[in-house]
Amino acid sequence: MLIKDLPECEKPRERMLEYGVENLSNVDLLSIILRNGVKDISVKEVAINILNNVESINDLSSLGVRELSNIKGVGPVKAITLLASIELGKRVSIKEAKANMSLSNKEKIHEVFKKFFINENQEKFLAIFLDNKKCLINYKILFIGTNNASIAHPREVFIEAIKANASAVVVMHNHPSGNVLPSEEDKNITEKLIQSGHMLGIPLLDHIITNGEEYYSFYDEFKTIF
Repeated sequence: MLIKDLPECEKPRERMLEYGVENLSNVDLLSIILRNGVKDISVKEVAINILNNVESINDLSSLGVRELSNIKGVGPVKAITLLASIELGKRVSIKEAKANMSLSNKEKIHEVFKKFFINENQEKFLAIFLDNKKCLINYKILFIGTNNASIAHPREVFIEAIKANASAVVVMHNHPSGNVLPSEEDKNITEKLIQSGHMLGIPLLDHIITNGEEYYSFYDEFKTIF
């Protein structure tokens, strides 16, 4: 059945106007983003096919264009549209969090930024730049490593911190293995970042390791070295 053949009360756009976007199902939201189906497959069926290929809605961000395109009814154009919508949603959620983002709430920092690391099979290194009230100025993914190595370096972190006119920095990276305990390399880079931050007057306030769900805070474990 095509969308046009549905009763008015079941059409995604009409439901949004009637009940508000927050009350739509994931199928309805995806249907609105995708706009239309393909031959013999309605847009709702395409949306259902997409959701059937992931365990949860959060897993969509881990799929690439090729993986999405291979789902029945999607193709490259719909895949690109969907991924662009997901990225825009990430940016909006982080912008909304700026006013409340402070180091005193590491749980909030992790909650906002963990979306960049969920189901990632490569190591990413994120720098978070704060003002003198420890509120968020900006953030940037500085490095994407190989499966067994990352290439984080203090120089690049603090170049971006200076560009952002930051007063302090928090860095965050993931362990694709799922183990959030720090490696020797993690300890070494943290020590170098702390030293560089002290020299430049832009202190490192924390280094958080995540697997997308759990996290480890260097500050919690080694307060005396910060």
